[in-house]
Amino acid sequence: MAKGKAKTSFFCQECGYESLRWQGKCPGCGAWNTFVEELTGTVKEKQRNSSLPTSKPLKLEEIVYQEHQRMDTGLAELNRVLGGGIVPGELILLSGDPGIGKSTLTMQLAGKMGAYGKVLYVSGEESGQQLKMRAERLAVRNDELKILIENNLEIVEQHLQTEQPKIVILDSIQTVYLPEISSAQGSVSQLRECTNRILQWAKIWGIAVIVVGHVTKDGSVAGPRVLEHMVDAVLFFEGDRQYQYRVLRALKNRFGSTNEIGVFEMQEQGLVEITNPSAVFLAERSQETVGSAVVACMEGSRPVLLELQALVSPSFSNQPRRMTNGADYNRVAMLLAVLEKRAGLRIGNQDIYINIAGGLRVDEPAADLGIVVALASSLSNKAVAASTVVLGEVGLTGEIRTINHLDKRLIEAAKMGFTTAIVPKGNLNNCPKTTALKIIGVEHIRDVLKVVLED
Repeated sequence: MAKGKAKTSFFCQECGYESLRWQGKCPGCGAWNTFVEELTGTVKEKQRNSSLPTSKPLKLEEIVYQEHQRMDTGLAELNRVLGGGIVPGELILLSGDPGIGKSTLTMQLAGKMGAYGKVLYVSGEESGQQLKMRAERLAVRNDELKILIENNLEIVEQHLQTEQPKIVILDSIQTVYLPEISSAQGSVSQLRECTNRILQWAKIWGIAVIVVGHVTKDGSVAGPRVLEHMVDAVLFFEGDRQYQYRVLRALKNRFGSTNEIGVFEMQEQGLVEITNPSAVFLAERSQETVGSAVVACMEGSRPVLLELQALVSPSFSNQPRRMTNGADYNRVAMLLAVLEKRAGLRIGNQDIYINIAGGLRVDEPAADLGIVVALASSLSNKAVAASTVVLGEVGLTGEIRTINHLDKRLIEAAKMGFTTAIVPKGNLNNCPKTTALKIIGVEHIRDVLKVVLED
């Protein structure tokens, strides 16, 4: 029989884009000089594996549904993001910037999951001594926890058959390899095939697997997009290393919502859960500060109060600067145009700086009105009342549009001691009757500026 002909393709090492020939610039992510030629397989007749079970189509009523018994992680914030806990057989991809706390989180998790059976921590990039030092610093005590220092995924699979753990933590997917794949560790082919093998472990043996993944320069999960499609959940650990707060966000979750977040504080003894994020993010807020406004943002089912800060100052350049930290740049640019056109504020020749205090990122439109108020406050040098919370989406004509979950936002604001809430007029009929807030409805940004910046 003739030998199979080797097949190769070129893959972008940043995003996994596949091409039949080498290209200088990746059409997928725009990166330069990232294409590497890799062996994709051989053209040969596939032999049928007789050991595989024969599948057959079933009627819908013949399928037996079993409710998954979730495993408590021991971390309430992590449970919230996962939808209540880890499901047996679930494959979770945990990603984040270097040094953000991924290994700390996984080690704390490994120390709390002993009640469900053996926990195998597989490390491909750290030594046993390093893991021991981290475990002692985090005060991890788990007799069911075992450490395996190994890069060869076939050897790891042999240990899985021997140990039969309930939870496996692999740190990281970029450091393991399969010997039959000729490509180097971390290559697109290795990442794809290793993830596929790990997925088989999880589904066939019912093992919950948490895989740590690196990120690219732009902050996305490293490797081909197929990795995110194969796993059951993608968790992203975000935050500025200059801040002590970390936010765990679900980008994908087959067993829960993708809107929930978990908030942690990085301390010497590890990650500490923040059960009241509003109090934390407003703890250092000054009273009656020019260019500051408070908004209530929904992160999943939980409202979080945040301080929006704006600085408007005369520009000494022909091209005024526009900088944002935690807010969407394009959204802020739109709001600046609305302020200039609909409210008559002359800010085209001003340098604009927007910051979300605490390092959290805000994407929802309900924060529009807070950005507008903070900008107008800084421009006019008039402070917004410290007891006022501002909520609303701003349209291109300057109208204030309704928002959802207003009742939860106002209840959280009242709990944090705020006495006045400025909301869209269209939401007045749905305002909760039990809060002690003075609620003011507004229809246009001109009405808002008169209310919050009046002498």
